[in-house]
Amino acid sequence: MDQTAKTAAPVATDRPAVRFEGVTKKYGAVTAVDNVSFDIAPASLVTLLGPSGCGKTTTLRLIAGLEQTSTGRILIDDKDVTLLSAAERDVSMVFQSYALFPHMNVMENVSYGLRAMGLGKAQAAERAAEKLSLVGLSGYEKRQPSELSGGQQQRVAVARAIVLEPKVLLFDEPLSNLDAKLRRRVRDEIRGLQQDLALTMVYVTHDQEEALAVSDRIIVMNAARVAQDGTPRDLYNEPTNRFIADFMGDANLLDVEVLSSNATSARVKVGPLLLDMPGRGNAPGPAMLAVRPNAVRILPGQPAGTMKGRVVKSSYLGDHMEYRIAISDPAVELFATSPDVTPAVAEGTMVGIDFDPAKIVLIKDD
Repeated sequence: MDQTAKTAAPVATDRPAVRFEGVTKKYGAVTAVDNVSFDIAPASLVTLLGPSGCGKTTTLRLIAGLEQTSTGRILIDDKDVTLLSAAERDVSMVFQSYALFPHMNVMENVSYGLRAMGLGKAQAAERAAEKLSLVGLSGYEKRQPSELSGGQQQRVAVARAIVLEPKVLLFDEPLSNLDAKLRRRVRDEIRGLQQDLALTMVYVTHDQEEALAVSDRIIVMNAARVAQDGTPRDLYNEPTNRFIADFMGDANLLDVEVLSSNATSARVKVGPLLLDMPGRGNAPGPAMLAVRPNAVRILPGQPAGTMKGRVVKSSYLGDHMEYRIAISDPAVELFATSPDVTPAVAEGTMVGIDFDPAKIVLIKDD
């Protein structure tokens, strides 16, 4: 997308662009969203992330007014919109399917909402052309949707949404129809546009990498509730529970024993290893250690004081190696990655294992 045109960021305000206050949505006996509360700051991109059926899409549709709450309140720009229809909420939505009108050309698709609001044809075309320029589609005005690539159709959908200058722009799995390389490019374009225009965006995806790449903040949902809410770095490095540690990227989850702890640190035993690390409120007793794959250090010769293991699977992935390592104490299989592709550690090799202390985190065993 052409990002040369920029608008000034809005004046800072403590008032949230979107606020959920104890929102619940039920479909008969099924609770899709269960007492959810959060604030979304103006000019930020917040992602609703979680596995299928967690409630993230229902939450997005509640913001849009496509679903009505069972209980609780929704405020947009400090206005209670709980009972308002979608047309009365000043939000726009980019759907997973793009939902372009196949019988209209690009200009007609983008200007449709403005024309429906009563804006004159010339003025609507002028505003639509401005937004098409922002998304890098100047010169495509007369093309039909069927003549565009998937990435170009997605840009048309974005232009059609932002031309209405909504208070909140909503994205429902916007990249799911694109191939992997195009997803990476378009997600960067969406993030750039959001920052350049100081837009408030709420973005739904089930893809953790996508969420980490585009978000100011991530709200992870599980079983209709908020499991954790924080920055991408916080969620990846400081998971508060087993679900988050396992869901936000690969993690080896090991049962450990906290031998001692104080306000700032803990001594932890896992097999033969004794680790000193941040205690994060864990009292002495059973706990769980989350170990990222790149925190597993593979040491030849099984040095003293390391965990003993055997490489059961070695996979070359171009810029890194992936290993499966069977450990005897504790009896687990670790998933490890290494940037060292030459020489690779052969399958069947006996190795010692310890952990990079900067890439492990103690969590409560829930």
